[in-house]
Amino acid sequence: MPRALFALLLAALLGQAQAESLKIGLNYPRTGNAKDEGLELRRGALLAVETINQDGGLLGRRLELLSANTDSSAAQAAANVEHFARQGVRMVFGGTSSEEAMAAGQQARAHGLLYFATLSYANEVTGQAGQRYLFRESSSAWMSARVLGEYLAWHLPRQRYYYILSDDTWGRSLEQALRLATGSSDRARHGRSVLPRGPLRREQYRAALDKAAASGADILVLALLGDNLQHSMRLAHNLGLKQRLQVIVPNLSKSLVQQTGPLVMEDVIGTETWTWDMPRQEDSAAGLLFVERYIAAHQEYPGSTAASAYTIVQQWADAVRRTGSSDSETLISTLEDHSYQLLKDRQQWRGFDHQNLQSIYAVRVRKREQVMRDPFKQHYFEIIHRMSGEQAAPSHDEWIQERGEVLTLQ
Repeated sequence: MPRALFALLLAALLGQAQAESLKIGLNYPRTGNAKDEGLELRRGALLAVETINQDGGLLGRRLELLSANTDSSAAQAAANVEHFARQGVRMVFGGTSSEEAMAAGQQARAHGLLYFATLSYANEVTGQAGQRYLFRESSSAWMSARVLGEYLAWHLPRQRYYYILSDDTWGRSLEQALRLATGSSDRARHGRSVLPRGPLRREQYRAALDKAAASGADILVLALLGDNLQHSMRLAHNLGLKQRLQVIVPNLSKSLVQQTGPLVMEDVIGTETWTWDMPRQEDSAAGLLFVERYIAAHQEYPGSTAASAYTIVQQWADAVRRTGSSDSETLISTLEDHSYQLLKDRQQWRGFDHQNLQSIYAVRVRKREQVMRDPFKQHYFEIIHRMSGEQAAPSHDEWIQERGEVLTLQ
């Protein structure tokens, strides 16, 4: 082969290698019980990728987002990771259930890939099931329970509770944590109904709500997610239960209120880690820019779900820049105990369990007439109580007690 032709071929190959994108994978539900949250996840992730590429990409390469539908299934989430690994991704993130996070996280670990969990609230995710390749950006059941427990102890003391929960890891985890935080552990006094997983019939929701109405409870806790929560809230509203009971939805989101309707959701109390107007309150330039770009792209406010996906991509990219590497082991040591400020006040990836420590807020859904006065009719949440991440999250001693014999992440 002539030397000039060889040089041309070599230059072409080098150019192709340099142009090859750096891939990351998003697990999200395009269909199923949590499809509305899935849409927000994808929008937040795409905005982060777009922002990074506008700033020159990573390691001289364009960042590319691959995505796959989980249909809110843990088995599908794990299969997606296998698919992503074959396509050469360097990190995977997403999910809208704790089962998805744990299954996908284990599959990612088998391929030496980091997995960042979103909307995965069960304590087990960074507790018993915690492992080195899994980081969680969302809050845990303990964190939601503690901020709610403190608020309710101050403002609604000595109340009787009734719990309606889904028969899954998060539902059981949340119930246990909130019972401890509110002093409602006595099941004889503070009753419960457990709904099976998967699609439910109207009579199943009605039977659980009728039991709550007949229990003499003052506070109704709906530890449900997605379509199941929307159906339960609409039925509770139509039955007039909100006039008799204070409804608690431990993990609220913009898309939940948007899809269920502000009239149905008004006065409901729950928790959030971020709202669209928080950057203004915290004087966060990066947060304000995120809100501005999201509104420009979608003509609506971003919610905490979009913010979580955006933060994960930006934080992984930041670690890649700081180390000059996308190697998972290198990034683990760089992320552990790293603190940062992006869309709100200071946050930290805690080293011993990989839980993201961040402020968590008890919020109340505003009255419908207040919501309708907003330009986008999406200013849903009033912050009624705040707790720091350090105070809300389990301590190291509590984490060790939950872990049992395995006292470090493996």
